[in-house]
Amino acid sequence: MNKIIFTGGGSAGHVTLNLALIPLFLEKGWKVTYVGSYNGIEKELVKKFDKVQYKAIQTGKLRRYFSLQNFIDALKIPVGIVQAVSIVLKEKPNIIFSKGGFVSFPVVLAGFVCGVPVAMHESDVTPGLANKMSLPFVSKFFTTFDDTIKYVKNKEKVEHIGPVMSNRFENGDKNRALSILKFKADKPVLMFMGGSLGAKSLNDAVRKDLSALLKNYQVIHLCGKGQKDSEIKLKGYKQFEYVDEELKDFMKAADVVISRAGSNAIFELLSQKKPMVLVPLPVGSSRGEQSLNAKSFKNNGYAEVIADEDLIYSQVFIDTINKVYQNRNKYIKAMTNSGFKATNNVELAEKIIKLQ
Repeated sequence: MNKIIFTGGGSAGHVTLNLALIPLFLEKGWKVTYVGSYNGIEKELVKKFDKVQYKAIQTGKLRRYFSLQNFIDALKIPVGIVQAVSIVLKEKPNIIFSKGGFVSFPVVLAGFVCGVPVAMHESDVTPGLANKMSLPFVSKFFTTFDDTIKYVKNKEKVEHIGPVMSNRFENGDKNRALSILKFKADKPVLMFMGGSLGAKSLNDAVRKDLSALLKNYQVIHLCGKGQKDSEIKLKGYKQFEYVDEELKDFMKAADVVISRAGSNAIFELLSQKKPMVLVPLPVGSSRGEQSLNAKSFKNNGYAEVIADEDLIYSQVFIDTINKVYQNRNKYIKAMTNSGFKATNNVELAEKIIKLQ
């Protein structure tokens, strides 16, 4: 029996692609093992696959700034590497696929030590720290952006495949969404997406300016795990920590989407031709990749951008949303004429299989 180990975690962005690929390998009769952290979001998301064995290892978060926690986490990484090597030796996989995040590095290194081909994928323009550390140990590095090659020394490993799209937005139904949400059909809909972990600054801005927003719009608010405010119960406003099956319907209903600027999210919005307001993570909270993503999309005419620190200014927040809604056809036209192409998950699965 062919075997594959998937790894990646810390946020849904490091898991979503794996979730799209896993069913394809199961259908082909492969044994699938997922190596993640003990308490990360990946553990919850992988639970839906009965046939996938989940194995947890110690993980140390890789930070680019000084923190005393770095010393504690530095001790966890060697433990995680030993655990990962043990798993790889026991499972004897044909191949390992990594989507990044701090849990992935020990698994990638274990694959290299044990002589297992490792494929890795990067969603953003610049490789994340875990992927940078993993690069010397992988056989193939798949990239979303063509420009990523500029940041890689081992260029022969790089294959630019564009964004990888699953079919999770197929058969979305606007009327079904309006029924679930109890929204009116004749009033525009905004959808706020802060990512699986939420975005406190974006959540705060929505709630601060909610009364003003509800005068002209209905609001779907995906606020992240543990960030729902159950005291807010207003007509035309629905909040959720996280949605899965209903997301395709909510996407159909949304006239404008306000989102962080992670690559996975914004390329999905591009594929759905949704006018966007992007709020990239501030540089102090990231390596700046979301700012690069957002700048690229604005320059191409797909979106407008609000700096995270400007969310406190109600006029900037509301005026930008109004601008995108009022000119939505302009953004839709730019996206329609973009020549957007993507690799689907079936094509990527075949590329991974060929590496064994």
